[in-house]
Amino acid sequence: MNKLVLDIGGSSIKYAIMNETADILERGNESTPLDSFESFISVIRKIYDKYKDDIDGIALSAPGTIDPKSGLILAPGALSFNYKVNLIDKIHEFTTYPVSIENDGKCAALAESWIGNLKNCKSGIVLVLGTGIGGGIILDGKLWSGSHFFAGEFSYLAQGELTGFDNVFALKGSATALVMEFSKAKKIDFSDVDGKKVFELIVAGDEDAISALKKVAHNLALEMYNLQCIFDPEKICIGGGISQQPLLIEEIKKELNTIYSKLPFEVPHVIVEQCMFYNDSNLIGALRNYEFNKKF
Repeated sequence: MNKLVLDIGGSSIKYAIMNETADILERGNESTPLDSFESFISVIRKIYDKYKDDIDGIALSAPGTIDPKSGLILAPGALSFNYKVNLIDKIHEFTTYPVSIENDGKCAALAESWIGNLKNCKSGIVLVLGTGIGGGIILDGKLWSGSHFFAGEFSYLAQGELTGFDNVFALKGSATALVMEFSKAKKIDFSDVDGKKVFELIVAGDEDAISALKKVAHNLALEMYNLQCIFDPEKICIGGGISQQPLLIEEIKKELNTIYSKLPFEVPHVIVEQCMFYNDSNLIGALRNYEFNKKF
């Protein structure tokens, strides 16, 4: 039987009807209500009511620190009204179907490990570059969540002395960081440009855009090297919208090779690739998580 799979984001809730092999049979999206939990859950119920006769389970991907066994959202990410909410229990108020939930970055890692570019890898890391940097860690073929379900929250990694949320990886290696670096160099407002425009200017030879890319790629490579020293992954896969730009992957590889060349000893060179799935990665990973953590 098919599953209703939802990818909850800060601006939209993407949903799909998927079979057990992750084929998307039907899809759509709704704007994410930001005013209250009641508005939010009403949209989920609306989607459920549309498909309830065609499914036998619900799988969710969502932002925040999440206990996938219980469904409790320990830290809500972009949706503050979800703080300490057990979303599985709330959904069970209008359905008896099994429900599962997992962090969106971890879902991306599950998707790659299941049928993507980490398939057959015993160890690997996924970095999802967006507003911040999410992702997940695969160890011995399984998703590693850590003691408090916080593993893979790469946005919080320090890149210098921390004063509040300054000097964190989210502001140094994300799509946001690329736009910030470029807008600062051009002395323009951050909201007047986006990542797509920056890459257009990189291709056109704009020196400020190229410099911004090199700086962000360096920050990414440095943190990836640190992660390599801790986890020794076979691969690190890069996801998020800007990962579709081959120039980014090429620049990261160059920066990593520069780091390796400066070491006075030989270390393994990690393989860096794009993720196989982009906008569908969270849906695919949420479906995979359903098999492990569905709650009746």
